[in-house]
This record gives sequence, structure tokens and C-alpha cells, in this order.
Amino acid sequence: MIGFVIAAGANNLPYSIPIHPNLVHLTLGLFIVAVGFDIVGALFPLEKRVFKFLAIPATRSNLFDVGWYNMLAAAIVTFFTVAAGFYEILLADMSVEGVSSWGLGIKDTMVWHGLGGVLILTLIVVMTVWRGFQRYVWRQDRARQVQWSYLLVGLVVFALMFAQGTLGAHLGGDFGVHVTADQLLRSGDSPNQL
Repeated sequence: MIGFVIAAGANNLPYSIPIHPNLVHLTLGLFIVAVGFDIVGALFPLEKRVFKFLAIPATRSNLFDVGWYNMLAAAIVTFFTVAAGFYEILLADMSVEGVSSWGLGIKDTMVWHGLGGVLILTLIVVMTVWRGFQRYVWRQDRARQVQWSYLLVGLVVFALMFAQGTLGAHLGGDFGVHVTADQLLRSGDSPNQL
């Protein structure tokens, strides 16, 4: 049996830059653009004059295309985001004392952040399937490709993403999870000298 040990750096990861926070921002961007363009597409009759005034050649179907493809990409990327998050949680230093501004310790914050990640992944996948049915089955022949309830659910998911992001910020900011400079300072080393 061949075994190997991956050396952890100052941030307790086998690589220098955490992957999860970078993928989180890709997920956020894709989802926000998807719902944003669908909202603009739904309000297109009101915005048409603005586009014409600014000489922007926009069509309603193109706005919905951007919404659909970004939602599909968000669903795919979010699987990797959650997987990287769980991998990096397994390597986190759980011995940090203190509580976040929400009154949670590091373990509780990690549990809620992990559960929230799975919930948001599920919601994004459900919304992608819902969006696909609207695009290709239910509203295929209609000018407004999305239902108002879909857009409302998208705004609710925005709020959940805000809470989820705040929990992640607590892990990094309050507890220093996978923050290289914080880990170096705790070990007595100077980040400026490395």
C-alpha cells in the first residue's frame, strides 16, 4: 500500500490559495447575472425606450438567453464550490476560541455554513430545472420567458446568499479559517518576512 502525506501550508491547506472563496464569487456572479438579466427581460417593455435612447441593440430574447446560460453555469459551478468548501472545512483548524458577531463559535458557524451551502446548491439546481421548463416547455411561445414567481424566488435566494456569505466571512474574518496571514500571526511568524 502506497501512502503519501500532503504538506499543509500556513493556511492549513495543501495549496497556497483557498479554492472555495474564489468559486463562491463565481457562483454569486453567475447567479446574480442570471436573475438580473431575467428581471430586465421581464421588464423589457418598460426598458425598451432606455435601450433605444442609449442606442443599445437589445432584444428581449437575448436578455433571456443570458439569464438561462448563466443560471445553467451557476448550477454547474456550484457543485464544485460546495465540494471545495467541504474539502477545505475538513482541513480547518477547529481549535480557535471565541464567537462571531452572530454569537456562534467556529464549529457552529462551520455547520451552518455547510448546511447553507447545500441548501443554496439545491435551490440553484431547482431554479435551473424550473428555468429550463419555462424556457423549453411552459413559456416557449411567450414573449416573457420567466414567471414572476421565479423572479421572486431568485430574490429570496439572493437574501439567503447574503446570510451564507456572512457566515463565510465570519469563518475567515473572526476565526481566520484558511487565512494565511492570520495563521502565520498565530504561529508567531511575521507575514511580512515570508
